[in-house]
Amino acid sequence: MNDKLIMENYLLILKSTVEVYVHGTLESSNEDSRSALKKCLDDIMQSQADTYDEMTKYGWYTINNVEANKIETMVSKLQSKN
Repeated sequence: MNDKLIMENYLLILKSTVEVYVHGTLESSNEDSRSALKKCLDDIMQSQADTYDEMTKYGWYTINNVEANKIETMVSKLQSKN
């Protein structure tokens, strides 16, 4: 297994873990639980950001910018459906 694949898998795990902590934080019935889960959520989100930054540094995670006219076209399509 190479470093890129390890980082991709780690990023996926972090993203899944964020979802768990978001739901736990939202559904907490008391402030102590909510605070503990929120702290974990913040930590996991920071790890996700750090991992993303590291992957982009090596060119392992790229994002392509969308042209403004394509965004406008999509917005128009979505608005016309309403």
